[in-house]
Amino acid sequence: MSLTASPAPDPRRPEPIPLTVLTGFLGAGKTTLLNRLLRDPALADTVVIVNEFGEIGLDHLLIETIDEDMVLLGAGCLCCTVRGDLIATLEDLLRKRDNGRIKPFRRVVIETTGLADPAPILHALIYHPYLVLRYRLQAVVTVVDAMTGAASLDAHPEAVRQAAVADRIVLTKADLAGDTAGIRARLAALNPAAPIFSPDAPADDLLGGLFGLDGKGADVRAWLGDAALSEHHHPGDVNRHDAAIRAVCLTSAAPVPRPAFEMFMDLLRSGHGPKLLRLKGIVALADDPEHPIVVHGVQHVFHAPLTLPAWPDPDHTSRLVLILRDLDPAFVQRLWDAFLGRPRVDAPDAKALTDNPLAIPGG
Repeated sequence: MSLTASPAPDPRRPEPIPLTVLTGFLGAGKTTLLNRLLRDPALADTVVIVNEFGEIGLDHLLIETIDEDMVLLGAGCLCCTVRGDLIATLEDLLRKRDNGRIKPFRRVVIETTGLADPAPILHALIYHPYLVLRYRLQAVVTVVDAMTGAASLDAHPEAVRQAAVADRIVLTKADLAGDTAGIRARLAALNPAAPIFSPDAPADDLLGGLFGLDGKGADVRAWLGDAALSEHHHPGDVNRHDAAIRAVCLTSAAPVPRPAFEMFMDLLRSGHGPKLLRLKGIVALADDPEHPIVVHGVQHVFHAPLTLPAWPDPDHTSRLVLILRDLDPAFVQRLWDAFLGRPRVDAPDAKALTDNPLAIPGG
């Protein structure tokens, strides 16, 4: 029997709103996939709930602010940024919809942070007495990077859970990885019921259906149980997942010299690639500050920068968000300051570190 079997329909109650959870480890390509899906007419009048790990989000710069918690994406879809409890966010959306404060929406997509354990989210959607009446949990779509997916599964239990609970798996960067037989076999062993799609699959193929536990392993049922959920708690700093994983945001109000920026990036990649779980940002280079570049990286894999035709918002501050594992954010901040010519007393010598990247603390 499906875990999400709905009660008998009540003609006085509105039809449940379809809801899809989009998850996947850091840098797998969730936002790229979501942006592509939002261009599909099937996703018109969709609310997107985004939960980002870090102090400053960069995935929705092209927005129009509606109120403190809600923004309008460039595609015309409403976006809520989760700052607290997901249940409260979903209930608030319903109140605004029912009271006519926002126009009716037909679908909700939750894009989780790449470090998310999806079990608490699914537990809330399955067992909350009010949400289960107003929302219908459809597919859990997990995005897996063909290049770094195996390493993520080896090192991060969150990545394993994301793949294990999926109804559909989207394998990205297969063209860069070449041979994907190994990662495909591993995903099939972990979740034999989940078909594997390419990123260009139609929206209806990825987002439809109804979430259930048929074909999933016994571990998934245990993860979704009340006892297991009561143990899942991360007190304190909302930007910390555990003691080893931290986020840091590097900024510069002044345009960054291109040689300094390239040396900084090369040094991080060569000296600490495995510890860079995610890097993304928008940067003004001194030789062309009106056309910022967008940079993305996952571990050792840094994609070629994309040059934008113009700044997407009035703020022309360069911003880099890095998610680190076993690397001190304060050191990365000092290194950034050193390359920008604003070293502190305890800042490392940028030239010395360039000559000997293995000397970086924690390297």
